[in-house]
Amino acid sequence: MDRRRFLSVGILGPAALVTGAAPAAAPAPAAAPAGRRGFGFTADGSGFLLDGAPFQIRSGEMHPARIPVEYWRHRIRTARAMGLNTIALYVMWNQLEESPGVFDLRTDRRDVEGFIDLCRQEEMRVLLRPGPYVCGEWDLGGLPPYLLRDPDIRLRVGSADDPRYLAAVARYVAALAPRIGPLLASNGGPVLMVQLENEYASVGSGSGYLEELRRLWLDHGVDGPFYTEDVLAQAESARTVVDGGAIGLSGGDAAAIAAARRAFPGVPALAGEVYPGWLTHWGDDTFQGRGNDISATLRGCMEQGLSFNIYMVHGGTNFGFTAGANADDLGGGYRADITSYDYGAPITEQGVPTARYAAYRAVIAAHLAVPPPQPPAAVPTLTGDDVPALLPEPYASLWDNLPGPLPAEPGAAPRPMEAYGQNTGFVLYSRRLPGLRGGRLAAERVHDYATVCLDGRYLGTFARQSLPAAVTDALGIATDGPPPTLDLGPAGGTATGAPGPRLDMLVEGMGRTNTGLALADRKGLLGPVTLRDAGPLTGELTDWRTTLLPMDEPFVASLVPGVGDPRRPGIFFRTTFELTRLGDTYLDLSGWTKGVVWVNGRNLGRYWQIGPQQRLYCPAPWLRAGTNELLLFDLHQLRPRPVTLHAALTDAP
Repeated sequence: MDRRRFLSVGILGPAALVTGAAPAAAPAPAAAPAGRRGFGFTADGSGFLLDGAPFQIRSGEMHPARIPVEYWRHRIRTARAMGLNTIALYVMWNQLEESPGVFDLRTDRRDVEGFIDLCRQEEMRVLLRPGPYVCGEWDLGGLPPYLLRDPDIRLRVGSADDPRYLAAVARYVAALAPRIGPLLASNGGPVLMVQLENEYASVGSGSGYLEELRRLWLDHGVDGPFYTEDVLAQAESARTVVDGGAIGLSGGDAAAIAAARRAFPGVPALAGEVYPGWLTHWGDDTFQGRGNDISATLRGCMEQGLSFNIYMVHGGTNFGFTAGANADDLGGGYRADITSYDYGAPITEQGVPTARYAAYRAVIAAHLAVPPPQPPAAVPTLTGDDVPALLPEPYASLWDNLPGPLPAEPGAAPRPMEAYGQNTGFVLYSRRLPGLRGGRLAAERVHDYATVCLDGRYLGTFARQSLPAAVTDALGIATDGPPPTLDLGPAGGTATGAPGPRLDMLVEGMGRTNTGLALADRKGLLGPVTLRDAGPLTGELTDWRTTLLPMDEPFVASLVPGVGDPRRPGIFFRTTFELTRLGDTYLDLSGWTKGVVWVNGRNLGRYWQIGPQQRLYCPAPWLRAGTNELLLFDLHQLRPRPVTLHAALTDAP
């Protein structure tokens, strides 16, 4: 959903799947043609039909990209046991096509087709939300970063505004559609509806772009039905409802559905995103949305037989570098999302039903003719009672494992990682400063976190996100400006003809903004880097040597042990631990500063001392009986601290 803008706007047969009928006061559906198969709408738009019979969508959202494959069935069953009959899911385009034209729709958490088939096996229907843009607190809102190689590309626009974007979308639809078509309800599959884009009314108006998307799906054999998703006030203003489609309402409830029916007569509506929790940014004072209670919204929908989707019923985890971020429409006010996508959902990140789960289940079950099944058994957990505190030791230095830099570009300013085809991770910008005799280093538009060294000596950090004074003071994070500056230290000078000290700026690209008009959020050094009060060197620095550091699994697996300079930050820490039984666990990183964690080569995600998240989720299927490896890369830490195991994200109930 468009979280930032929303805050400012204020298989069984169909008879077995319909476990609750609409009350007598609900409008009577129009008669469906005899023998009609598939999903559709009543003639007056008052409701939905499955194989010609009334059908109430009771949906919960979860994303296969955020859930270990081994737990897909467990999470689907847990949602069904809450009284739901449908799963809504985003498809993350950038996970399926990391390079132009190279698709992977099968391996690991990319197998959307496999997830949908599990829904079918578990007697659940599906609302499919394939984007191309999804938002979802996911990096770049699900769009592939390779689109940002073109410095002037326009995103989320029709072919008349930027044919390059629509050409890439067409390629995506052509790859995905053959797998989706057979799964449609009209073909006997579980997919009820396909959403076009997501909350387009927050950035555009009219239905032209949406109609182009609809035509792409139709041309590739996916005939819907389709629906859109928007905040009602924005949909009314922008008129982004497509002909023949339904409308999902962000933040919707029974009253919003009634208002939508008045604003768009004949258009079926559902509460497309009902929020049981909320997203959390790094630096928030606590996990957001845990006090939310949607019991009244669910009760209103159940009493009137209205359709709804709980966003999220189970949030899962932003593993690796997949978390997104929020910023204003000029790219300012940047705030990156945490690794956990627990979201305060009724099913926790680790798959545990909460007290709110039980409450919502009771509300839904009270209106069903057949009680929902019992939830599946809980997944075992590991704690400090199973594994003593771990103490990783310095293992390898990033500086001793640098790949070769890209060819020099004389006279060129630094360019973002996307210009070189890198999607995520880090990028290193280096150059010599011959004749340096002190001064200050200034940097504009650092995206998003740059640690700076001069001849291996740590100078400080440029951070895009505003941080507490205690953190900036301890780490020497530049906060003056604009632009912020770092002191290069006392004048030293170099002999005539000497190469001069080496300046290194290691930039971490954190989550790309996933919503708003500043969506094209490139990573690296985006603005000029200059020297001030540096004598002949004063002015803008060019002639950078760029080293790409995606920090992917092959890079981590090939690390050469050894720390040549233990005083220089940028160290990998490692330890091993033995397990005789497996279980889910959370690794407590509260003693560490900022970095990334891998367990047995799997990237669990980012940690950051500013919290509120201090523990990273490690699912049992990623562990193994016997010896396991824990690897951390910390941008600042020189000495290790203990890592302890816990059963939950927090100790709070």
